[in-house]
Amino acid sequence: MGPASLLVVDDDPDNFDVIDALLADRGYELNYADSGQQAIDSLDTFQPDLLLLDVMMPGLSGIEVCRAVRASARWRALPIIMVTALDSKLSLANCLAAGADDFISKPLNGLELQARIQAMLRLKHQYDALGNLLQQRESMVHMIVHDLRNPLTNLILGIQILQRSHYDPPLPTEKLGRLLHAGQQIQHLVDDMLVVSKQEHGKIRLDYQEVDLLALVATVLDDYEAIASQKQLTLVREWEDRPLVAKIDPPIFQRIISNLLSNAIKFSPTGGKVEVAIVTEDKNKITICFIDQGPGIKDELKLKIFEPYEVGTIMPNIAQIGLGLAFCKMMSEAHGGAITVQDNQPKGAILSLTLPQHPPVPIGWVPHGQWGEAAVDNSKEGGHRITKVNSDQGPVGLE
Repeated sequence: MGPASLLVVDDDPDNFDVIDALLADRGYELNYADSGQQAIDSLDTFQPDLLLLDVMMPGLSGIEVCRAVRASARWRALPIIMVTALDSKLSLANCLAAGADDFISKPLNGLELQARIQAMLRLKHQYDALGNLLQQRESMVHMIVHDLRNPLTNLILGIQILQRSHYDPPLPTEKLGRLLHAGQQIQHLVDDMLVVSKQEHGKIRLDYQEVDLLALVATVLDDYEAIASQKQLTLVREWEDRPLVAKIDPPIFQRIISNLLSNAIKFSPTGGKVEVAIVTEDKNKITICFIDQGPGIKDELKLKIFEPYEVGTIMPNIAQIGLGLAFCKMMSEAHGGAITVQDNQPKGAILSLTLPQHPPVPIGWVPHGQWGEAAVDNSKEGGHRITKVNSDQGPVGLE
């Protein structure tokens, strides 16, 4: 976060010099407007975090400027401190009634000015944080509503078929499998919603345990064999058959693997294959690669796919609205790792989940950028080489 930007509005340039001197050691970015109209016109240019507004000015007075700012949807939350030589209670009341947050009397006192500015900026930061939180919550509700629609439709349709039909012999296994998968999709969405809700209320605490990572990944693949078979897909496991212990939160990490595998299956063409490779070239890092033969991901979408909104049509008739990849990114970073995207050759995409084998255990969730270098660079120059171990053919290199 850069220095706070202050817009000082005063028709007397000498007063700006006084404020500049009083705040010289505070590191603020100071901008100046010599009239009320100029202040209003320059808001979008200067993008101030706080307005220091003189009350008595020719043309538009400070009170008129304050009312105009408060009438703007974009700037109505901008903190405004009125600078006034007036000391009557009525004048001060008029300032507050116009929408000012605070006022300070001339002649200015440096300590008082700094304290009032700091107090207003602190409130603005809290307001901005709350606004971001509310926006995330609104986005989450929007995503959940859309993501629940398709599996719920499948579930309801299946139940209606059961109500109208009498199967003898018993229900086909394939139909029961589809109903079960739809129910599991809903369960995963609800679980993801609960995890995101925890983020809203503070910091996510991960329950780190030492886990056999190969066994966990294999279990997820076993669970998706039936789903893959519906598209005649082959799930290929590419890793060395040896113990691989990692410190992770097992339920959270299992959902990360499940979401990434489900994504690879969703975008793979019928009759193709999805490969899951586990790489441990770096003794301190583990990389799990999900390799599909789908349409691939355009360069301009490689970052957007981790956002919780529709990002465009990667494959016709397949929705890309969801918590899935956004959840994976957030939780991989909570583990001290990262997710990157590469092109598969000749066709498809590789989503690589990289995490430290023994991550730093935080008190709560903090952004990955504060934990050091755990991410894998996606560029060719700084990229990584995936070595897949095949028991029949030996090592196979994948750039």
